[in-house]
Amino acid sequence: MWYVVQPGDSLYLIARRFGISVEELKQANQLTSNVIYVGQRLYIPGTNQAITYVVQPGDSLYLIARKFNTLIESIMVLNNLPNTNLVVGQRLRIPLYTEVVVNVARANIRSGPGTNYEIITQMVKNARLPALAHWQNWYKVRLFDGTEGWISSGIVTLNVYGGDKPIVRILGFYTLEEGPTLPSSYNSFVNNTELLSEVGLFMFRIDENNPTQIEKFGEFTDKEVNTLVSIAHRNNIKIMPVVHNLLYKGGTTTGKNVVKQLVSTPENRRVFAQNLVRLIEKYDFDGVNIDIEDVYIEDSARLSALYTEIGNVLDRKGYFFSASVPSRVSDAPFNPFSDPFNYDAIGKAVDEFVVMLYNEHGWPGSPPGPPVSIGWMERVLNYTITKMPKEKVIAAVSVFGFDFNLTTGKNTYVTYPMAMDLARRYNKQITFDEKTQTPMFAYEDEQGNKHEVWFENRQSILAKIRLAWRLGISGIALWRLGMEDPAIWTMLDRDVVVRKV
Repeated sequence: MWYVVQPGDSLYLIARRFGISVEELKQANQLTSNVIYVGQRLYIPGTNQAITYVVQPGDSLYLIARKFNTLIESIMVLNNLPNTNLVVGQRLRIPLYTEVVVNVARANIRSGPGTNYEIITQMVKNARLPALAHWQNWYKVRLFDGTEGWISSGIVTLNVYGGDKPIVRILGFYTLEEGPTLPSSYNSFVNNTELLSEVGLFMFRIDENNPTQIEKFGEFTDKEVNTLVSIAHRNNIKIMPVVHNLLYKGGTTTGKNVVKQLVSTPENRRVFAQNLVRLIEKYDFDGVNIDIEDVYIEDSARLSALYTEIGNVLDRKGYFFSASVPSRVSDAPFNPFSDPFNYDAIGKAVDEFVVMLYNEHGWPGSPPGPPVSIGWMERVLNYTITKMPKEKVIAAVSVFGFDFNLTTGKNTYVTYPMAMDLARRYNKQITFDEKTQTPMFAYEDEQGNKHEVWFENRQSILAKIRLAWRLGISGIALWRLGMEDPAIWTMLDRDVVVRKV
């Protein structure tokens, strides 16, 4: 859980309150000294499960709520308290997350707690908003862009969560149609807005001919983008363009050369950052996700400088900065694909570090196996969280899989529906591999070639969410919407708490 430092707090008192050592608290927050300040957010390791507090002499619900950065009403709801009276020694479950859910067709969010305050935005039915405070008949809530507003308690339902389920953010990546077997993400997005915290539109690319510029990736109109932004915002979803250096006609070499030119001078880096601001403001995005993947190792330091420049520019404007970064497991050289990415430098520059886990298997010449095993995920994340605060980290996992032809050594991309079609076609039973926490099956095709199919489903994604929760990172990202097991959404609704913003 996260704790907000109160007047009179010290690391010693906070550590004692939560039953951990000062050193554990410092390591979890990358603190180099014992100095803390009022209002600072500290991650409390080992507290992602339900917390029980024993009432002390002099305690009140007000003091306990303030101590744990929650609402009086939340404590009362979670503990079924009929009134605010407490007894010394009484055990209370502490809320870890409180939200309100809009229960009318359209709800006004105002700048203050009353109808005389201006309307700053509107939400639609089933929109979920983190609740920060309660005053008379109004809840203070946090919005998609990080700002705060107020909503009447008469048009929302209060939900309080104590840690019985994982509480995570869900980032969904959105693409246009990629052919008859790879549909657009649109239906998956609009049908599951209450279960998404953020959406990244994989619809923009660094211009090959002038890398300080940004071009559209695919065929779409400005009106279509505006529609997606409107849907996201009225459902309290943060929405960003994904700006990448992928899928040029010249392949990965072109992608590397584009980055080489982009990062080559401070002026190029500055102009690119300013063009990101123009892109954000053109469509009313909330920030940007940078998905740079193909980079020459000699450009590593200049690439880090690019992230720093973007971070500084977006921070001054109040925009969110997210970056999707290939997986690393150590500081030592490990993989030419991921070695150019300095986790420490990038982690300092961004608000959100999306570590892309789906390169364990499936690359050309890869042996058969899951795109993301639970062991690989843990290995990468254990390295990542030594480089930045856990609250910045999102684990990007696949919802797709691969059909490995063991005879030819080739592999083919498969969505969940494609995997199901193959299993039915060859009358094969799907098994769940306990070691990797991934579904798979094997078959022999008409030519006598032996295959293994490894993919993702509701059960494997839940396992990854539970690991993310246990490790204390913010959540997971799904690449990409529209390819997933439809039962994932039922699972998220039933077994997970999706934290907005």
